[in-house]
This record gives sequence, structure tokens and C-alpha cells, in this order.
Amino acid sequence: MAKIIIGFVGQLSSGKDVCKKYLMEKYGADSTRFSNVLRDILNRLYQPITRENMQDVSLDLRNRFGSDILARVVAQDIRNSQTEIMIVDGVRRLDDIDCLKDLPGFYLISLEVEPKTRYERAVLRNENVGDAEKTYEQFLIDGEREAEKEIPTVMAAAKYHINNNGGFDELYAQLEKIMTEINK
Repeated sequence: MAKIIIGFVGQLSSGKDVCKKYLMEKYGADSTRFSNVLRDILNRLYQPITRENMQDVSLDLRNRFGSDILARVVAQDIRNSQTEIMIVDGVRRLDDIDCLKDLPGFYLISLEVEPKTRYERAVLRNENVGDAEKTYEQFLIDGEREAEKEIPTVMAAAKYHINNNGGFDELYAQLEKIMTEINK
């Protein structure tokens, strides 16, 4: 069977990680994400893993090594994986999909969620330092940062679209429908 590569794109707290975990549990998928490199660097530098720090490191790396540097790392992670299904979490830029679309078996899926719902999920999840204390206004400002600006354009380029304003059952049903189509 040829490798299936599924990239998830969506704004902050749209459900990319939930989708990834579902596919890993159900299908034995492996995963990588664009922020892995950034988290590795910040950990090695003993710096807090905040959205701002990750965005700053991302910008510095892209300015120094090219705008597609993180996509090239992710593409190599995919090539190195021995699993049949590989999940790419956090596709954000057109440069990302320009690099990944040439990989055989690549599919881009967008996740669309109302801003207030995404905010509530971000506060509950508390993935990065300070997320639980953010106000709704601060959350919206995070969504305006450089790393988030191209997401709507990338979402529009996706082959598949999921509305994730509902519960887990609705989300999983949409994922299963897409997986059935991909596996045909």
C-alpha cells in the first residue's frame, strides 16, 4: 500500500491535534508537526514554549534558511517514517503545501471552527505557557500574528473541509468519510 500523508490546516485550536490522535489510534498513523522543530530548539535553549517564542524562532529560521525550511524538515520526517499513514499537524503557509504537495499520497484537510469555540478549547487545553489565562481578545490577537496570516488561504487550498463546531462524534464521522474516500 502506498503511503497516505494527511496534512491538517486550521486556525488556533481548531482540532488538528484531536484529528491526529484519532487517526493514530484508529489507523496506527505516525505524525509530525511543524512546531516540533521549534519546540526542540526552545527546549534546548531552555526557553519557555510560548506561541510568541515559537513564532520568533520560526521567523528567524525561515529568514536564514529559506521560507520552506520547516516544510523540508517535515517532508524528510515523512520520508523517514515507516508507517503507511503519516499525519502532518499545523500546515500554515503556502510554502508548506508547495513542498508537501509533491509527496505522493498527500491530502490537505482544513478544519473550520467558530472563533469563540476555538478560544474555549484553547483555554481548556492549555497547550502553551499562558494559554489558560488568555482573554478572548488576546486569543484573537494571537490569531493575527505572522504565523497565522496565511492559514485562511491555505485552508481554501485544501481538498477536504471539516466543520468542527460540533462534538467528537460529528468530527470523527467526517474524518471517516474522508478516509474512506482517500482509501478508494
